[in-house]
Amino acid sequence: MNIKNLYCTLIVLFFCIIKTNAQEVLTIEEAMKIALENNFEIKIAKNNSAISETNVSVGNAGILPKATASIVDNNSVTNSTQVRQDGTSTTLNNAKNNSLNYGVSLGWTVFDGMRMFARYDQLKELQKLGDSELKRTILAKIGQVNSAYYDLVQQQQQLAALDTTIVISRQRLELAQNRFTIGKASKLEVLNAQVDLNSDQVALLRQKESYANSKILLNQYLARDPKINFTVTDVVTVDDKLVLADLLDLAQKQNPALESQIINKRIAELQLKQVKANRYPIVNLTSGYNFAESQSSLGFTSENSSKGFTYGFNASMNIFDGFNQNRNEKVAKLQIENSQIAIEQQSLILNTQLNTAFQTYLTNLELIDLEESNEAIARQNLEITLDKFRIGTITTIDFRTAQLNYVNAKVRYSNAQYEAKLSEIALKELAGNINF
Repeated sequence: MNIKNLYCTLIVLFFCIIKTNAQEVLTIEEAMKIALENNFEIKIAKNNSAISETNVSVGNAGILPKATASIVDNNSVTNSTQVRQDGTSTTLNNAKNNSLNYGVSLGWTVFDGMRMFARYDQLKELQKLGDSELKRTILAKIGQVNSAYYDLVQQQQQLAALDTTIVISRQRLELAQNRFTIGKASKLEVLNAQVDLNSDQVALLRQKESYANSKILLNQYLARDPKINFTVTDVVTVDDKLVLADLLDLAQKQNPALESQIINKRIAELQLKQVKANRYPIVNLTSGYNFAESQSSLGFTSENSSKGFTYGFNASMNIFDGFNQNRNEKVAKLQIENSQIAIEQQSLILNTQLNTAFQTYLTNLELIDLEESNEAIARQNLEITLDKFRIGTITTIDFRTAQLNYVNAKVRYSNAQYEAKLSEIALKELAGNINF
């Protein structure tokens, strides 16, 4: 059996085992969907975004009037003495007094230098900022899920490679034992074959441990039971059509970090409008309906009541506040300037990250082709070596070298695909593209 047929047999056996155990075959699309629904950080970000959206109201901005209902009931029992101007006096023990006031008042700020409208626009911008933060969280978590998923894919490929080398090592041990039995090999050859087989089995156990732990980690990202067992697809598909210019253009429009800085500048500009509003008068309209009643056991008036409407207005204007108004406006303008600097800084950082990540992406694409070629050469070399080993024309050291070269070539090819996929994910995350 040559190495190609052996590998195909192992793959078939591997998938038969998966089917027998009825494990869930988790696709990357399903993993992303589960993460969007279950991930705790995404849920928190969604709630924060909903809070920002709820806060956008004309009432929160102070545009609507405020109505207040109130009631006050005071009662007392006292010992009272009254002395009149003519010298007579009146004394009453346990004199009861009570007063009752209730009503509804209405207040409405009809002009405050347009501060309320600037505040309303600011609330809208804060909602956009919440949406941008939600998008940033989703991008980060989806990128994390993709990385963890394709890490499992490459580990699964490495498991298959190690399974292959164990089968080969067992064949080598069997051949060595047969040759030793007929006197064509020494006991040392058998022992070396056994040691190498044991080493391969140790490597396989370590890889299975790493694979199991990685599945637990992915379950954590998906916010589900760590014990849920599943398998992943065995193919890594890398998008090799990405163009740097397109990514840079998308990033300027969609990158949530840059988007947040632009929104922060707009918020700072609206804050300046609110500060400038203090230069204008504030006009409030007031109205209400009140009822008052009082009773007294001692005095000239034993009972008094009143009810009716009240209305009016009040206006105030800041004349001088120790130059605080000028200071506040200067601070607000400096905050706008800082926001613009932050935008330019974030744009430069973003361009640097994209250019660096794209260069890594191109290198990894080249490595895929190179490692694929190396893997094919190593497989062919192992097939030839295995045939020669069967007829005894090469040493066990040469055979082991060819075997390890093949395994290492497969691992490097798998790693190259994984690294290229990570580069693709990083580029799309920077470009703000949720659809991985």
